[in-house]
Amino acid sequence: MKGNSKSAAVPAAVTLLAVLLAACSPFRPDARTEPAAPLPVAYTLYSDKPAETGKWWEALGNSELNGLVETALAANFDLEQAWARLRQVRAVAVQSAAGKYPTLGATGDYKHTRSYTKGTKGGTATGETHAIGLEAGYELDLWGRIEAEAKGGELDYRASREDLSASAMTVAGEVVSRWLEIQSQRRKERIIEEQIKTNRTYLELIELRFRNSISTALDVYQQRQNLAKVNALLPPVKSREQLLLNELALLMGRPAGSVTVADAEVPEPRALPGLGLPADLLANRPDVRSAGLSLSSADWAVAAARADRLPSLTMAGTGQFTGAQLGTLFDNWILTLAGAVAGPIFDGGFRKAEVDKARAVVDERLAAYKSTVYTAFKEVEDALAEEKWQKRYLDALSAQLQASRVSLREAVSRYSQGLDDYLPVLSALMSVQDLEVSMASERTNLMLYRVALYRALGGTWTDSLADPAITVTGSVTTYSHSKKTGSKGQP
Repeated sequence: MKGNSKSAAVPAAVTLLAVLLAACSPFRPDARTEPAAPLPVAYTLYSDKPAETGKWWEALGNSELNGLVETALAANFDLEQAWARLRQVRAVAVQSAAGKYPTLGATGDYKHTRSYTKGTKGGTATGETHAIGLEAGYELDLWGRIEAEAKGGELDYRASREDLSASAMTVAGEVVSRWLEIQSQRRKERIIEEQIKTNRTYLELIELRFRNSISTALDVYQQRQNLAKVNALLPPVKSREQLLLNELALLMGRPAGSVTVADAEVPEPRALPGLGLPADLLANRPDVRSAGLSLSSADWAVAAARADRLPSLTMAGTGQFTGAQLGTLFDNWILTLAGAVAGPIFDGGFRKAEVDKARAVVDERLAAYKSTVYTAFKEVEDALAEEKWQKRYLDALSAQLQASRVSLREAVSRYSQGLDDYLPVLSALMSVQDLEVSMASERTNLMLYRVALYRALGGTWTDSLADPAITVTGSVTTYSHSKKTGSKGQP
Protein backbone atom coordinates (compact mmCIF):
# COMPACT_ATOMS: atom_id res chain seq x y z
CA MET A 1 0.00 0.00 0.00
CA LYS A 2 2.84 2.38 0.83
CA GLY A 3 4.44 1.78 -2.53
CA ASN A 4 1.17 2.49 -4.30
CA SER A 5 0.68 5.71 -2.34
CA LYS A 6 4.17 6.87 -3.15
CA SER A 7 3.79 6.07 -6.84
CA ALA A 8 0.45 7.90 -6.92
CA ALA A 9 1.97 10.95 -5.26
CA VAL A 10 4.63 11.37 -7.94
CA PRO A 11 2.30 12.24 -10.86
CA ALA A 12 0.24 14.43 -8.54
CA ALA A 13 3.37 16.38 -7.61
CA VAL A 14 4.38 16.68 -11.25
CA THR A 15 0.93 17.98 -12.15
CA LEU A 16 0.99 20.53 -9.31
CA LEU A 17 4.45 21.74 -10.36
CA ALA A 18 3.29 22.07 -13.94
CA VAL A 19 0.27 24.15 -12.89
CA LEU A 20 2.48 26.44 -10.81
CA LEU A 21 4.90 26.90 -13.69
CA ALA A 22 2.04 27.62 -16.04
CA ALA A 23 0.80 30.32 -13.69
CA CYS A 24 4.20 32.02 -13.84
CA SER A 25 4.21 32.45 -17.65
CA PRO A 26 7.74 33.91 -17.58
CA PHE A 27 7.80 34.95 -21.24
CA ARG A 28 5.72 38.11 -21.55
CA PRO A 29 6.57 41.30 -23.45
CA ASP A 30 7.85 44.19 -21.39
CA ALA A 31 5.48 47.13 -21.06
CA ARG A 32 6.46 50.19 -23.10
CA THR A 33 6.66 52.99 -20.56
CA GLU A 34 8.08 55.64 -22.91
CA PRO A 35 6.09 56.90 -25.92
CA ALA A 36 7.39 55.29 -29.08
CA ALA A 37 6.76 58.46 -31.10
CA PRO A 38 6.47 61.62 -28.94
CA LEU A 39 4.45 64.47 -30.45
CA PRO A 40 4.53 68.26 -29.92
CA VAL A 41 2.21 69.64 -27.26
CA ALA A 42 0.16 71.74 -29.72
CA TYR A 43 -0.50 72.45 -33.39
CA THR A 44 0.79 75.56 -35.11
CA LEU A 45 -2.83 76.77 -35.28
CA TYR A 46 -3.79 75.84 -31.76
CA SER A 47 -7.36 75.17 -30.73
CA ASP A 48 -8.25 74.51 -27.12
CA LYS A 49 -11.51 72.79 -28.10
CA PRO A 50 -11.69 68.98 -27.91
CA ALA A 51 -11.31 67.16 -31.21
CA GLU A 52 -14.54 66.46 -33.09
CA THR A 53 -14.88 62.71 -33.55
CA GLY A 54 -18.39 62.40 -34.99
CA LYS A 55 -19.78 62.37 -38.54
CA TRP A 56 -18.27 65.66 -39.64
CA TRP A 57 -19.94 65.73 -43.08
CA GLU A 58 -23.33 66.25 -41.47
CA ALA A 59 -22.20 69.77 -40.53
CA LEU A 60 -22.33 70.67 -44.25
CA GLY A 61 -26.10 70.64 -43.95
CA ASN A 62 -26.98 68.69 -47.11
CA SER A 63 -29.31 65.73 -46.56
CA GLU A 64 -28.57 64.27 -50.00
CA LEU A 65 -24.85 64.23 -49.23
CA ASN A 66 -25.55 62.48 -45.91
CA GLY A 67 -27.45 59.79 -47.79
CA LEU A 68 -24.67 59.35 -50.34
CA VAL A 69 -22.11 58.80 -47.59
CA GLU A 70 -24.29 56.33 -45.69
CA THR A 71 -24.96 54.38 -48.88
CA ALA A 72 -21.25 54.19 -49.65
CA LEU A 73 -20.43 53.01 -46.12
CA ALA A 74 -22.95 50.18 -46.53
CA ALA A 75 -22.19 49.09 -50.11
CA ASN A 76 -18.63 50.13 -51.02
CA PHE A 77 -16.68 47.23 -52.52
CA ASP A 78 -13.45 48.04 -50.68
CA LEU A 79 -15.32 48.01 -47.38
CA GLU A 80 -16.97 44.71 -48.24
CA GLN A 81 -13.52 43.25 -48.83
CA ALA A 82 -12.32 44.75 -45.54
CA TRP A 83 -15.22 43.14 -43.69
CA ALA A 84 -14.39 39.78 -45.29
CA ARG A 85 -10.73 40.15 -44.27
CA LEU A 86 -11.85 40.96 -40.74
CA ARG A 87 -13.91 37.78 -40.58
CA GLN A 88 -10.85 35.83 -41.74
CA VAL A 89 -8.65 37.39 -39.07
CA ARG A 90 -11.32 36.74 -36.45
CA ALA A 91 -11.30 33.04 -37.38
CA VAL A 92 -7.50 32.97 -37.13
CA ALA A 93 -7.74 34.62 -33.68
CA VAL A 94 -10.12 31.88 -32.54
CA GLN A 95 -7.67 29.26 -33.82
CA SER A 96 -4.79 31.00 -32.00
CA ALA A 97 -6.69 30.83 -28.70
CA ALA A 98 -7.83 27.22 -29.16
CA GLY A 99 -4.67 25.89 -27.50
CA LYS A 100 -5.81 27.33 -24.16
CA TYR A 101 -8.51 24.67 -23.92
CA PRO A 102 -8.44 20.84 -23.73
CA THR A 103 -9.24 18.77 -26.79
CA LEU A 104 -11.81 16.00 -26.72
CA GLY A 105 -12.50 13.51 -29.47
CA ALA A 106 -14.56 10.37 -29.94
CA THR A 107 -13.17 7.08 -31.24
CA GLY A 108 -14.87 4.00 -32.59
CA ASP A 109 -13.45 0.76 -33.88
CA TYR A 110 -14.81 -2.45 -35.35
CA LYS A 111 -12.74 -5.49 -36.35
CA HIS A 112 -13.84 -8.72 -37.99
CA THR A 113 -11.29 -11.57 -38.19
CA ARG A 114 -11.46 -14.93 -39.93
CA SER A 115 -8.73 -17.57 -39.49
CA TYR A 116 -8.12 -21.12 -40.71
CA THR A 117 -6.11 -23.86 -38.98
CA LYS A 118 -4.98 -26.95 -40.88
CA GLY A 119 -5.12 -30.30 -39.16
CA THR A 120 -7.49 -32.87 -37.75
CA LYS A 121 -8.84 -30.36 -35.26
CA GLY A 122 -8.43 -27.42 -37.54
CA GLY A 123 -11.08 -25.39 -39.15
CA THR A 124 -12.28 -21.90 -39.69
CA ALA A 125 -12.74 -19.48 -36.79
CA THR A 126 -14.25 -16.00 -36.84
CA GLY A 127 -14.17 -13.21 -34.31
CA GLU A 128 -15.39 -9.65 -33.84
CA THR A 129 -14.22 -6.77 -31.69
CA HIS A 130 -16.25 -3.65 -30.97
CA ALA A 131 -14.76 -0.55 -29.29
CA ILE A 132 -15.93 2.97 -28.48
CA GLY A 133 -14.24 5.62 -26.43
CA LEU A 134 -13.08 9.19 -25.83
CA GLU A 135 -9.66 10.79 -26.16
CA ALA A 136 -8.71 13.98 -24.30
CA GLY A 137 -5.56 16.04 -24.45
CA TYR A 138 -4.26 19.24 -22.89
CA GLU A 139 -0.94 21.07 -23.18
CA LEU A 140 0.09 22.85 -20.01
CA ASP A 141 1.20 26.37 -20.85
CA LEU A 142 4.42 26.20 -18.85
CA TRP A 143 6.16 29.19 -20.41
CA GLY A 144 3.26 31.27 -21.71
CA ARG A 145 3.60 30.29 -25.38
CA ILE A 146 -0.07 29.49 -25.85
CA GLU A 147 -1.13 32.67 -24.06
CA ALA A 148 1.25 34.71 -26.24
CA GLU A 149 -0.15 33.19 -29.43
CA ALA A 150 -3.71 33.89 -28.27
CA LYS A 151 -2.84 37.50 -27.38
CA GLY A 152 -1.18 37.97 -30.75
CA GLY A 153 -4.26 36.67 -32.56
CA GLU A 154 -6.54 38.96 -30.58
CA LEU A 155 -4.36 42.00 -31.30
CA ASP A 156 -4.20 41.15 -35.00
CA TYR A 157 -7.99 41.03 -35.07
CA ARG A 158 -8.27 44.43 -33.38
CA ALA A 159 -5.69 45.87 -35.77
CA SER A 160 -7.68 44.55 -38.73
CA ARG A 161 -10.80 46.24 -37.32
CA GLU A 162 -8.91 49.53 -37.18
CA ASP A 163 -7.78 49.04 -40.77
CA LEU A 164 -11.43 48.71 -41.71
CA SER A 165 -12.22 51.93 -39.85
CA ALA A 166 -9.45 53.70 -41.76
CA SER A 167 -10.93 52.46 -45.04
CA ALA A 168 -14.37 53.70 -43.99
CA MET A 169 -12.97 57.15 -43.22
CA THR A 170 -11.31 57.20 -46.62
CA VAL A 171 -14.55 56.24 -48.36
CA ALA A 172 -16.53 58.93 -46.52
CA GLY A 173 -13.93 61.57 -47.38
CA GLU A 174 -13.81 60.52 -51.02
CA VAL A 175 -17.61 60.70 -51.36
CA VAL A 176 -17.70 64.21 -49.88
CA SER A 177 -14.80 65.32 -52.07
CA ARG A 178 -16.46 63.98 -55.23
CA TRP A 179 -19.72 65.71 -54.30
CA LEU A 180 -17.93 69.02 -53.78
CA GLU A 181 -16.07 68.69 -57.08
CA ILE A 182 -19.30 67.89 -58.93
CA GLN A 183 -20.90 71.05 -57.54
CA SER A 184 -17.76 72.97 -58.50
CA GLN A 185 -17.92 71.74 -62.09
CA ARG A 186 -21.55 72.78 -62.32
CA ARG A 187 -20.70 76.20 -60.92
CA LYS A 188 -17.95 76.57 -63.52
CA GLU A 189 -20.38 75.44 -66.22
CA ARG A 190 -22.86 78.17 -65.26
CA ILE A 191 -20.08 80.77 -65.24
CA ILE A 192 -18.83 79.69 -68.67
CA GLU A 193 -22.33 79.76 -70.14
CA GLU A 194 -22.76 83.32 -68.88
CA GLN A 195 -19.38 84.21 -70.38
CA ILE A 196 -20.47 82.77 -73.73
CA LYS A 197 -23.54 85.00 -73.69
CA THR A 198 -21.42 88.01 -72.78
CA ASN A 199 -18.93 87.31 -75.57
CA ARG A 200 -21.72 86.91 -78.10
CA THR A 201 -23.15 90.25 -77.04
CA TYR A 202 -19.73 91.86 -77.42
CA LEU A 203 -19.33 90.22 -80.85
CA GLU A 204 -22.69 91.52 -82.05
CA LEU A 205 -21.81 95.03 -80.96
CA ILE A 206 -18.41 94.94 -82.65
CA GLU A 207 -19.89 93.53 -85.85
CA LEU A 208 -22.43 96.36 -85.81
CA ARG A 209 -19.66 98.88 -85.31
CA PHE A 210 -17.71 97.22 -88.14
CA ARG A 211 -20.68 97.55 -90.50
CA ASN A 212 -20.82 101.20 -89.57
CA SER A 213 -17.06 101.52 -90.26
CA ILE A 214 -16.33 102.29 -86.59
CA SER A 215 -14.41 99.07 -85.76
CA THR A 216 -11.87 97.14 -87.77
CA ALA A 217 -12.06 93.61 -89.10
CA LEU A 218 -9.28 92.71 -86.65
CA ASP A 219 -11.56 93.65 -83.74
CA VAL A 220 -14.20 91.27 -85.08
CA TYR A 221 -11.67 88.44 -85.55
CA GLN A 222 -10.24 88.92 -82.06
CA GLN A 223 -13.66 88.79 -80.44
CA ARG A 224 -14.60 85.72 -82.47
CA GLN A 225 -11.38 84.11 -81.27
CA ASN A 226 -12.24 84.91 -77.65
CA LEU A 227 -15.75 83.49 -78.08
CA ALA A 228 -14.30 80.29 -79.54
CA LYS A 229 -11.85 80.10 -76.62
CA VAL A 230 -14.63 80.32 -74.03
CA ASN A 231 -16.77 77.81 -75.96
CA ALA A 232 -13.85 75.37 -75.83
CA LEU A 233 -13.85 75.50 -72.02
CA LEU A 234 -17.28 73.92 -71.72
CA PRO A 235 -16.72 70.31 -72.98
CA PRO A 236 -13.89 69.48 -70.53
CA VAL A 237 -16.01 70.75 -67.65
CA LYS A 238 -18.98 68.59 -68.66
CA SER A 239 -16.68 65.62 -69.19
CA ARG A 240 -15.10 66.06 -65.77
CA GLU A 241 -18.52 66.24 -64.15
CA GLN A 242 -19.56 62.95 -65.75
CA LEU A 243 -16.33 61.26 -64.67
CA LEU A 244 -16.87 62.46 -61.11
CA LEU A 245 -20.40 61.07 -61.14
CA ASN A 246 -19.04 57.73 -62.34
CA GLU A 247 -16.43 57.72 -59.57
CA LEU A 248 -19.14 58.53 -57.04
CA ALA A 249 -21.24 55.63 -58.32
CA LEU A 250 -18.31 53.23 -57.90
CA LEU A 251 -17.70 54.47 -54.36
CA MET A 252 -21.34 53.67 -53.63
CA GLY A 253 -21.11 50.18 -55.11
CA ARG A 254 -23.24 51.03 -58.14
CA PRO A 255 -22.64 50.93 -61.89
CA ALA A 256 -21.51 54.07 -63.71
CA GLY A 257 -24.34 56.29 -64.84
CA SER A 258 -26.77 55.17 -62.15
CA VAL A 259 -26.16 58.01 -59.67
CA THR A 260 -27.52 61.55 -59.95
CA VAL A 261 -26.76 64.51 -57.74
CA ALA A 262 -28.92 67.57 -57.26
CA ASP A 263 -27.45 71.05 -57.71
CA ALA A 264 -26.21 72.72 -54.54
CA GLU A 265 -23.89 75.53 -53.63
CA VAL A 266 -20.43 74.67 -52.36
CA PRO A 267 -20.58 75.61 -48.67
CA GLU A 268 -18.09 77.92 -47.07
CA PRO A 269 -15.99 76.32 -44.31
CA ARG A 270 -17.21 77.19 -40.87
CA ALA A 271 -15.01 78.17 -37.96
CA LEU A 272 -12.02 75.91 -37.41
CA PRO A 273 -13.21 72.69 -35.71
CA GLY A 274 -11.85 71.54 -32.38
CA LEU A 275 -8.42 70.06 -32.94
CA GLY A 276 -7.66 68.72 -29.50
CA LEU A 277 -4.00 67.98 -28.82
CA PRO A 278 -1.60 66.23 -31.20
CA ALA A 279 -1.50 63.32 -28.76
CA ASP A 280 -5.24 62.82 -29.39
CA LEU A 281 -4.33 61.46 -32.81
CA LEU A 282 -3.09 58.30 -31.08
CA ALA A 283 -6.67 57.60 -29.99
CA ASN A 284 -8.63 59.17 -32.87
CA ARG A 285 -6.73 57.93 -35.92
CA PRO A 286 -7.57 54.29 -36.77
CA ASP A 287 -4.37 53.87 -38.79
CA VAL A 288 -2.33 54.90 -35.73
CA ARG A 289 -4.32 52.56 -33.51
CA SER A 290 -3.81 49.74 -36.01
CA ALA A 291 -0.05 50.34 -36.13
CA GLY A 292 0.11 50.31 -32.32
CA LEU A 293 -1.86 47.07 -32.08
CA SER A 294 0.32 45.45 -34.75
CA LEU A 295 3.40 46.45 -32.74
CA SER A 296 1.93 44.87 -29.59
CA SER A 297 1.13 41.71 -31.55
CA ALA A 298 4.76 41.52 -32.67
CA ASP A 299 5.89 41.84 -29.03
CA TRP A 300 3.75 38.84 -28.11
CA ALA A 301 5.12 36.92 -31.10
CA VAL A 302 8.62 37.33 -29.63
CA ALA A 303 7.39 35.92 -26.31
CA ALA A 304 5.83 32.94 -28.11
CA ALA A 305 9.02 32.28 -30.10
CA ARG A 306 11.15 32.37 -26.92
CA ALA A 307 8.79 30.03 -25.08
CA ASP A 308 8.82 27.62 -28.02
CA ARG A 309 12.54 26.91 -27.37
CA LEU A 310 11.69 25.23 -24.05
CA PRO A 311 10.14 21.81 -23.40
CA SER A 312 6.38 21.34 -23.49
CA LEU A 313 4.26 19.11 -21.27
CA THR A 314 1.15 17.47 -22.69
CA MET A 315 -1.36 15.50 -20.68
CA ALA A 316 -3.49 12.87 -22.46
CA GLY A 317 -6.23 10.54 -21.39
CA THR A 318 -8.30 7.85 -23.10
CA GLY A 319 -11.31 5.88 -21.99
CA GLN A 320 -12.61 2.95 -24.01
CA PHE A 321 -15.30 0.27 -23.85
CA THR A 322 -14.69 -3.00 -25.73
CA GLY A 323 -16.67 -6.14 -26.38
CA ALA A 324 -16.79 -9.15 -28.65
CA GLN A 325 -20.41 -8.32 -29.42
CA LEU A 326 -22.48 -5.18 -29.35
CA GLY A 327 -24.44 -6.56 -26.43
CA THR A 328 -21.29 -6.93 -24.35
CA LEU A 329 -19.71 -3.61 -25.45
CA PHE A 330 -19.99 -1.98 -22.04
CA ASP A 331 -18.85 -5.02 -20.06
CA ASN A 332 -15.14 -4.19 -20.43
CA TRP A 333 -13.49 -0.79 -20.13
CA ILE A 334 -10.00 0.63 -19.96
CA LEU A 335 -8.81 4.06 -18.79
CA THR A 336 -5.40 5.44 -19.67
CA LEU A 337 -3.71 8.62 -18.37
CA ALA A 338 -0.35 9.75 -19.72
CA GLY A 339 1.96 12.73 -19.72
CA ALA A 340 4.49 13.52 -22.40
CA VAL A 341 7.40 15.94 -22.30
CA ALA A 342 8.91 17.12 -25.57
CA GLY A 343 11.69 19.60 -26.04
CA PRO A 344 14.24 20.53 -28.68
CA ILE A 345 17.79 19.32 -28.29
CA PHE A 346 19.24 20.15 -31.69
CA ASP A 347 17.27 21.80 -34.49
CA GLY A 348 20.03 23.44 -36.49
CA GLY A 349 19.27 26.86 -34.95
CA PHE A 350 15.70 26.92 -36.30
CA ARG A 351 13.99 28.12 -33.10
CA LYS A 352 16.69 30.65 -32.27
CA ALA A 353 16.36 32.07 -35.78
CA GLU A 354 12.59 32.27 -35.22
CA VAL A 355 13.21 34.47 -32.16
CA ASP A 356 15.58 36.69 -34.16
CA LYS A 357 13.01 36.99 -36.92
CA ALA A 358 10.25 37.91 -34.47
CA ARG A 359 12.46 40.61 -32.91
CA ALA A 360 13.21 42.01 -36.36
CA VAL A 361 9.46 42.19 -37.03
CA VAL A 362 9.13 44.23 -33.81
CA ASP A 363 11.79 46.66 -35.06
CA GLU A 364 10.02 46.94 -38.40
CA ARG A 365 6.62 47.59 -36.85
CA LEU A 366 8.07 50.06 -34.37
CA ALA A 367 9.46 52.09 -37.26
CA ALA A 368 6.11 51.76 -39.08
CA TYR A 369 4.29 52.98 -35.96
CA LYS A 370 6.53 56.04 -35.68
CA SER A 371 6.06 56.77 -39.37
CA THR A 372 2.28 56.46 -39.06
CA VAL A 373 2.15 58.79 -36.04
CA TYR A 374 4.29 61.48 -37.64
CA THR A 375 2.44 61.15 -40.95
CA ALA A 376 -0.82 61.73 -39.10
CA PHE A 377 0.60 64.84 -37.43
CA LYS A 378 1.96 66.06 -40.76
CA GLU A 379 -1.43 65.62 -42.46
CA VAL A 380 -3.12 67.77 -39.81
CA GLU A 381 -0.45 70.46 -40.10
CA ASP A 382 -0.61 70.30 -43.92
CA ALA A 383 -4.39 70.74 -43.92
CA LEU A 384 -4.16 73.67 -41.49
CA ALA A 385 -1.47 75.36 -43.55
CA GLU A 386 -3.29 74.80 -46.85
CA GLU A 387 -6.53 76.24 -45.50
CA LYS A 388 -4.79 79.22 -43.94
CA TRP A 389 -2.94 80.20 -47.09
CA GLN A 390 -5.84 79.30 -49.39
CA LYS A 391 -7.97 81.90 -47.61
CA ARG A 392 -5.30 84.52 -48.23
CA TYR A 393 -5.00 83.39 -51.84
CA LEU A 394 -8.75 83.76 -52.31
CA ASP A 395 -8.61 87.26 -50.84
CA ALA A 396 -5.86 88.16 -53.30
CA LEU A 397 -7.78 86.61 -56.22
CA SER A 398 -10.92 88.50 -55.21
CA ALA A 399 -9.02 91.77 -55.17
CA GLN A 400 -7.49 90.94 -58.56
CA LEU A 401 -10.92 90.13 -60.00
CA GLN A 402 -12.35 93.39 -58.70
CA ALA A 403 -9.48 95.35 -60.25
CA SER A 404 -9.91 93.49 -63.55
CA ARG A 405 -13.60 94.39 -63.67
CA VAL A 406 -12.81 98.04 -63.09
CA SER A 407 -10.18 97.84 -65.82
CA LEU A 408 -12.69 96.24 -68.18
CA ARG A 409 -15.24 99.00 -67.61
CA GLU A 410 -12.62 101.65 -68.29
CA ALA A 411 -11.36 99.86 -71.42
CA VAL A 412 -14.91 99.53 -72.77
CA SER A 413 -15.54 103.23 -72.07
CA ARG A 414 -12.40 104.35 -73.89
CA TYR A 415 -13.12 101.97 -76.80
CA SER A 416 -16.67 103.30 -77.12
CA GLN A 417 -15.31 106.86 -77.28
CA GLY A 418 -12.82 105.90 -79.94
CA LEU A 419 -9.83 106.63 -77.70
CA ASP A 420 -8.37 103.10 -77.83
CA ASP A 421 -8.55 100.08 -80.07
CA TYR A 422 -10.22 96.83 -79.02
CA LEU A 423 -7.12 95.07 -77.70
CA PRO A 424 -7.31 96.56 -74.13
CA VAL A 425 -10.99 95.52 -73.95
CA LEU A 426 -10.16 92.01 -75.10
CA SER A 427 -7.30 91.70 -72.64
CA ALA A 428 -9.39 92.93 -69.70
CA LEU A 429 -12.33 90.72 -70.72
CA MET A 430 -10.17 87.59 -70.88
CA SER A 431 -8.62 88.42 -67.50
CA VAL A 432 -12.02 88.82 -65.84
CA GLN A 433 -13.38 85.61 -67.30
CA ASP A 434 -10.29 83.57 -66.43
CA LEU A 435 -10.42 84.85 -62.85
CA GLU A 436 -14.12 84.03 -62.52
CA VAL A 437 -13.46 80.39 -63.42
CA SER A 438 -10.40 80.26 -61.16
CA MET A 439 -12.36 81.66 -58.23
CA ALA A 440 -14.93 78.86 -58.58
CA SER A 441 -12.18 76.22 -58.50
CA GLU A 442 -10.25 77.79 -55.64
CA ARG A 443 -13.33 78.18 -53.45
CA THR A 444 -13.92 74.46 -53.83
CA ASN A 445 -10.27 73.78 -53.02
CA LEU A 446 -10.72 75.68 -49.77
CA MET A 447 -13.54 73.32 -48.80
CA LEU A 448 -11.51 70.31 -49.92
CA TYR A 449 -8.72 71.38 -47.56
CA ARG A 450 -11.27 71.42 -44.74
CA VAL A 451 -12.32 67.88 -45.71
CA ALA A 452 -8.65 66.88 -45.59
CA LEU A 453 -8.44 68.35 -42.08
CA TYR A 454 -11.43 66.34 -40.89
CA ARG A 455 -9.95 63.19 -42.37
CA ALA A 456 -6.56 63.89 -40.77
CA LEU A 457 -8.11 64.36 -37.33
CA GLY A 458 -9.74 60.92 -37.48
CA GLY A 459 -12.64 60.10 -35.20
CA THR A 460 -14.56 57.37 -33.45
CA TRP A 461 -17.74 57.38 -35.54
CA THR A 462 -16.59 54.21 -37.33
CA ASP A 463 -17.05 52.22 -34.09
CA SER A 464 -20.77 52.01 -34.86
CA LEU A 465 -20.26 50.39 -38.28
CA ALA A 466 -21.62 46.84 -38.59
CA ASP A 467 -20.67 44.04 -40.94
CA PRO A 468 -23.41 44.01 -43.62
CA ALA A 469 -22.85 40.26 -44.17
CA ILE A 470 -23.79 39.32 -40.61
CA THR A 471 -27.29 39.05 -39.20
CA VAL A 472 -28.02 38.41 -35.56
CA THR A 473 -31.12 36.47 -34.56
CA GLY A 474 -31.40 36.14 -30.79
CA SER A 475 -28.09 34.76 -29.58
CA VAL A 476 -27.28 32.94 -32.82
CA THR A 477 -25.03 34.65 -35.35
CA THR A 478 -25.45 33.63 -38.98
CA TYR A 479 -23.78 34.74 -42.18
CA SER A 480 -25.84 36.00 -45.10
CA HIS A 481 -24.99 36.52 -48.75
CA SER A 482 -27.24 39.57 -48.92
CA LYS A 483 -25.61 42.98 -48.99
CA LYS A 484 -28.33 44.86 -47.22
CA THR A 485 -29.09 42.49 -44.32
CA GLY A 486 -27.25 42.86 -41.05
CA SER A 487 -27.31 44.18 -37.54
CA LYS A 488 -25.72 47.32 -36.27
CA GLY A 489 -23.86 45.63 -33.48
CA GLN A 490 -20.14 45.16 -33.19
CA PRO A 491 -18.65 42.23 -35.12
